Amino acid sequence: MLLQKKTEITSEEYLALERGSEIKSEYFDGEIFAMAGASREHNKISTNIVRVLGNQLLEKPCSIFASDMKVKVKEIEKYTYPDIVVVCGNEEYDDEYSDILINPIVIIEILSDSTEAYDRGDKFSHYQYISTFSEYILVSQYFRKIEKFLRQKDDTWIYSKYEKPEDIVNIESIKCDLPVHDVYREVKFSEQHMRRNQLVLKKTERNKKPI
Repeated sequence: MLLQKKTEITSEEYLALERGSEIKSEYFDGEIFAMAGASREHNKISTNIVRVLGNQLLEKPCSIFASDMKVKVKEIEKYTYPDIVVVCGNEEYDDEYSDILINPIVIIEILSDSTEAYDRGDKFSHYQYISTFSEYILVSQYFRKIEKFLRQKDDTWIYSKYEKPEDIVNIESIKCDLPVHDVYREVKFSEQHMRRNQLVLKKTERNKKPI
């Protein structure tokens, strides 16, 4: 969801405003960023993922939250709203309100044109300060593509990509499977984005060919 820059304030002022507002905002480095609304496809993908993973987590000591649960990156005093977050074991919160999670294991972001660069760049870098954070999953809402980053013991990340309907994303840290077909159930892709993706794929294939 698109973030729009606002005025510089303290984190305490941000939380006071946020808890009394109907509009969600994120906070970092003295600034708040209002979040724009999500599309039908974004919401549909989110619902599908929560349903699929939620069913698998029923008998596990884990909880899954969608969009309304804030996550705090303590090391840099950042407050953000992941699209989907999973925590296992004891849920650790920043204060008595229990609305700011500090120990997520899996974070899932649903990409849009306006947020993709941020989700791949600064946001991912900031999440990595969280010691419990183990897997990062990026889901396109415009065409069938899911990417996974798995954290290693030396803090490097292994990248995987899933684009076929029959592909299954294995989320190792919570021992769950996320079938690509189920993620995109009843999702309508725009022709414009599909064409753009096909052009990128063709260009990539051409570049792979030996000269």
